Amino acid sequence: MARTAGNRPSTRPSMSEVARLAGVSPGTVSHVLNHPGRVTPATRERVERAMAEIGYRPNRIASSLAAGRSRVLGLVLTDLGNSLFVDIARGAGAAAAAAGMNVILADGDNHVGRELEHLEMFSELRVAGALITLSDDEHMAAITQAAPRETPLVLVNFTAPTDRYCSVAVDNVLGARLATEHLLSTGRRRLAFVGGPDELRPIHDRRAGFRAVLAAAGLEPVLEVDPPAVNRSDGFEAAGALLAAIRAGRIDGVVAATDLLAAGLIQGLAEADVDVPGTVAVTGYDDNQAAWDGPVPLTTIAQPGEQMGRLATELTVEEARAPERAVAGEAEHEHRAVVLEPRLVVRASAP
Repeated sequence: MARTAGNRPSTRPSMSEVARLAGVSPGTVSHVLNHPGRVTPATRERVERAMAEIGYRPNRIASSLAAGRSRVLGLVLTDLGNSLFVDIARGAGAAAAAAGMNVILADGDNHVGRELEHLEMFSELRVAGALITLSDDEHMAAITQAAPRETPLVLVNFTAPTDRYCSVAVDNVLGARLATEHLLSTGRRRLAFVGGPDELRPIHDRRAGFRAVLAAAGLEPVLEVDPPAVNRSDGFEAAGALLAAIRAGRIDGVVAATDLLAAGLIQGLAEADVDVPGTVAVTGYDDNQAAWDGPVPLTTIAQPGEQMGRLATELTVEEARAPERAVAGEAEHEHRAVVLEPRLVVRASAP
C-alpha cells in the first residue's frame, strides 16, 4: 500500500508506485494509459497487473491536461424534461462508447449564459469536443460567437453553416407535411395550426410545411394560434382560442407543433366536452412521453433522437481526431450538415 510522511496510507496510489512495482519507468506507465500501441504486450500486461495490485486509477483530467486532449466529450442539452433530448443523449453515449470515449452531460435550460458557462467548463477540462442542442438563429449566433474556438463544436437539432460547423438536424418541414397530409387523407379538410414563437426554427419550419400542404390542396388554414411557448399549459390555453370555431364546425383537424401542445390541447378540449378524434382530430410532433401517456394517445411525428445524438457524436469524434489523421496523411475533416427524416406514427388522436 502506498505510504506518506508519518507512515500513513495515502488516499491514492501514484503512477511512480506503479512504475516501481512493475519495474518500468513512469513514462512507460503513461504510454500504457495513453498510447498502449507504443508498449509491448508483455510490458503492458506487467503494468496493468501492477495497477490492479495496488488499486491505481488514473486521473483522467490530469492526463488530458498533460496530453492536451482527453477521451471525454461534453454535451449541452436544451431541456432535460423533453424525452427527445434524453434520446439524443442516449445516442451520444452509445457512439462515444463505441469510440472509446465518455460523455459529460450539462443542462443548458435553453439559457445562453448557462450554455456558455458549460462550454467554457468543457474547454477548461480540455474535452476532445463538445455538442450543443439549439432551436433558434439568434441563440446560435450568440453561442457560436462566444464559444471557445479551441474545442471542436457540433450543433444538434439545428442546421449550421458548414463553413464553420458540423450539424445534425431533422427535416421539420417534411414532418409537418406528413402530419398535415395524414389529416387530409382521413377526410379532414378544415385545419388549424397551433404553433408558438416563430423565431424558434423548428416551429417556423413546421408552420411552413403545414401551409405548403394546404396550398397544394387548394385550401387555407382556418386558424393559426401562436401561444408564447410550446408546453402543455400553452396547448391548454390554445384550446380556448379554438373552441368557438370547433363548435361551429369550422375546424375538424389541428396540427400542433409539439406533443406537449397537443396534449394540453386535448386536455382543454376534453374539459369542454369536445370529442377527440370524433369532432376534431389532433396531431403532435416529437413522439415523446406526452404522445403516449395521456387518455388519448397522440398521432405524432417521431424524431430520430438517438440517431441524431449518435451521428453528431461521430462527427465530433471525427473532428477531434482530425489532427492525428492529418499527421498520418489521411483526408482532412470536412464540416457536414446532416438532415434526417422524421416519420409519422398513427395513434388514437387522429386514426
